[in-house]
Order: sequence, then structure tokens, then C-alpha cells
Amino acid sequence: MPDFEYNGKTVSVDEDGFIEDPDVWNEELAAALAKGEGVDALTDEHWNIVNYLRNYYQQFGIAPMVRKLCKETKTPLKRVYELFPSGPAKGACKVAGLPKPTGCV
Repeated sequence: MPDFEYNGKTVSVDEDGFIEDPDVWNEELAAALAKGEGVDALTDEHWNIVNYLRNYYQQFGIAPMVRKLCKETKTPLKRVYELFPSGPAKGACKVAGLPKPTGCV
């Protein structure tokens, strides 16, 4: 299992770079993961999506469908891709510390 290092800390990630334990997630880790996804700085728009994804995952144990993400955050899909160039699943869910989605986002 590979590791991801940031600011002198190390977390276990899977082969696609998703953290293995969502409970180790924090904002500092999110910012470091975001840089790996081509996002230099997390704005309020980014945090709106990240926080929605985390809350949804904590409540239901899965990532939401893309349509629900866009509707609930009032963020058009095109804008989600502008914010997270690798997409809602690979980018946004990774930054939010969720496990790799299986086709739901």
C-alpha cells in the first residue's frame, strides 16, 4: 500500500491516491491532495463541494451521485470540472477524503 506524504506527515493511500482511512482526513491533507489534482488553492467554492461530499459520506456511507452533488451545492457540472479538473470522483472525492467511488460520482 503506497503512502502520501505532506508537511512531514504520512497517510496510507490506495493505488489511485485515495486515502485509506477517511477519519485521518483534515483540511491540511485536503489542500495537499488538491495540489496533486491540479488545484493550487482551495477556495470557498471548493470547500462547499468538499464539505458537502464529506457530510453526505458520513451520513450515508457512500459518495452522492453527480446530479445530486450539483443540485445540492447549486454548482453546475461544468463548474465542478473547472474547480476539480480531474472530475467529481477522481478529484473532488479524493480531496474530500472519501474512498474511491464505485461509479456513483
